Amino acid sequence: INGPNLNKLGIREPDKYGTLKLQEIENICKKKCEEYYFNCTFFQSNIEGEIVNIIHDAIDEEINAIIINAAAYTHTSIAILDALKMFKGIIIEIHITNIHSREEFRHHSFISKVAQGIIAGFGEESYLMAIDYLYKSINKKA
Repeated sequence: INGPNLNKLGIREPDKYGTLKLQEIENICKKKCEEYYFNCTFFQSNIEGEIVNIIHDAIDEEINAIIINAAAYTHTSIAILDALKMFKGIIIEIHITNIHSREEFRHHSFISKVAQGIIAGFGEESYLMAIDYLYKSINKKA
């Protein structure tokens, strides 16, 4: 799940976010998921309610994990936090940049309160690291 302005990756502050577009990150993630035989649904919205709705869908469909880069909503959205509180699977919070090395307001995350872990500051690798964690986590249980 990807939050606001991530649809503008590639042109949005490339010095911070890199030059890859979100579609390219999606393709990389789907390829990694295929290697692990995971089903992957990639979603982006600039609208908070749509993000809440996709979390509700994940609850209803009993999805096993959510990897979420809520972007600016990380720091502001109690609605997304409340939706994630209902989710029974693994939640991994990710960020392309290191939010703790940026502006003070970015240091607070509502998502962190429900996430099993946080991966930040590794660019698109943050997504792949989260997928790798899920694979290792699932195989520990097997």
